[in-house]
Amino acid sequence: MIVSKIDTFYTRKWETMRIAVIDGQGGGIGRVIVEKISQAFGNDINIVALGTNTMATSSMLKAGANEGATGEHAIIWNAPRVNLILGPIGILTPNTMLGEWTPKMAEAISDSPARKVVIPLCKWNVDIIGIQSKSLPQSVDDLVVTIEKYVRGECHV
Repeated sequence: MIVSKIDTFYTRKWETMRIAVIDGQGGGIGRVIVEKISQAFGNDINIVALGTNTMATSSMLKAGANEGATGEHAIIWNAPRVNLILGPIGILTPNTMLGEWTPKMAEAISDSPARKVVIPLCKWNVDIIGIQSKSLPQSVDDLVVTIEKYVRGECHV
């Protein structure tokens, strides 16, 4: 069997867990997520800010993301190259974020081998039954607790 450089890239283990934070529009949700996880984990993780537009990416970079990329191609290319993907639940559904989130982006996230940890914000005509309604800061605090299990190896990515 021939192993290409790309196959090696996909299967290698990173010394530092790579976590993609995805957001669009103004990047407010992504900014809050990046702030909380960078405070909680510092240099133990590498945060990749993936925005649908430059404002969202810039907002996440200012909040403490280690690197950032913008647009459909950047999101599609990075999706399989991270350990965890974080964002609002709309990243799993095409045509959300007022049309910024394309079907190709949703497919890339869904197909990625990375574990997806999403916040159940019901803004895009998706209602999640059985989920307790919480504020964004409360939901992000829950997200940090979940991520901690992955960072510590208690759950497998």
